[in-house]
Amino acid sequence: MNRSVTAGLRDEVLHANQAIPRMGLATLTWGNVSGIDRDAGVYVIKPSGVSYDDLTAGQLVVVDLEDGRVVDGYLRPSVDSETHRRLYLAFGDVGGITHTHSPAAVAFAQAKRDIPVLGTTHADAFNGPIRCTRDLTEAECATDYEYNTGQAIVDLFEVPGSDPAEVPGALAANHGPFVWGDSAGASLKNAIICEAVAQMAIQTLALNPHADAPPYLLERHFRRKHGPDAYYGNPQAGQGAQR
Repeated sequence: MNRSVTAGLRDEVLHANQAIPRMGLATLTWGNVSGIDRDAGVYVIKPSGVSYDDLTAGQLVVVDLEDGRVVDGYLRPSVDSETHRRLYLAFGDVGGITHTHSPAAVAFAQAKRDIPVLGTTHADAFNGPIRCTRDLTEAECATDYEYNTGQAIVDLFEVPGSDPAEVPGALAANHGPFVWGDSAGASLKNAIICEAVAQMAIQTLALNPHADAPPYLLERHFRRKHGPDAYYGNPQAGQGAQR
């Protein structure tokens, strides 16, 4: 199997990582984006601790999907690499993952609260609440911590009716959001939306702690952008529905 990745994938992952601070999603180096090449069985991820301003395509690290070994690169991968790997293994349609410490989403994670669906902005991208994981056990933190962080997210979607394609993100309790999409760029877009709707939810709940929205309205907004009957955008102009 050819374990090399295309320049296009490297560039996409690079540009998505560089956009994290520009979009206000992280302080210092508190965030990372990866993108996967499933045919090659590898994913590309930001190296640990390298500033976004200094990051280059050549510094990105290529990691084996099956065992987590670095197969290309001279730097250590992000410390969250094993969380990315667990999500890629569990969610076969995911093409990219973004993890940030964006303030509003982290506030929900630290409060151990789901980000509720309070309006159509949320429903346009997430067909349900962005849920928060259980606490990890002391043993899970002591051994394979990052992989177990991913497993706690996977556990959320083992409930019947849960679909990681319809709710492409979750909050790791006391940690922050992990958000995905069909590409690295799409995962970044969903991370931007996650932070925006978390900010809106905090403000809404401050005004009305009992705020809610009709489920049929929320479902309508999600379906007009996603699924076989979606009609948002103009694909002929390169503006089709995007996840």
